Amino acid sequence: MANDGKFLNLENGKRKLDSAIDSSAGASDSGKIIKLDSNGKIDLTLLPNGIGEDAVEIVTFEDLSAGDFVNIFLDGGVAKVRKADATNSRDANGFVLESKNEPTPVKVFFEGTNSQLSGLTIGSRYYLDATGGVTLTPKTSTGELHQYLGKAFSATELTTEKDDCIVIG
Repeated sequence: MANDGKFLNLENGKRKLDSAIDSSAGASDSGKIIKLDSNGKIDLTLLPNGIGEDAVEIVTFEDLSAGDFVNIFLDGGVAKVRKADATNSRDANGFVLESKNEPTPVKVFFEGTNSQLSGLTIGSRYYLDATGGVTLTPKTSTGELHQYLGKAFSATELTTEKDDCIVIG
């Protein structure tokens, strides 16, 4: 029997069939019973601040592809996001999981799993490349950025543990 989030509640001495909530509108939903969303997870609106994904929406400065590592910068006093680039002093501040054309807001993740990559070698360490992607070879030429991004645990997933970048002198 499927459970659609209904439960029996006692209200003013009478039984009432109530519905659980799968997202929160704030204080008005205090005391309510929660249910999992369509992905089998708890919606982030039901969790306290600081719990859940570490991400923010920022407007794109250029077209981005799912899986790109990105650099956040100020453009006319407005935060924007562009591809990170180890050869152009654009360290990786996060990554995106969906493709977006400029100028569209995109969710930038600061930690977690970048699951939009391909051709990774399980267990290998990956570094920032010159295209917003990853490479097995750290940068070593003068003026380039050496930045560790994380380790692959599947052919398409990289657990990000990004380090601060080092400018090669």
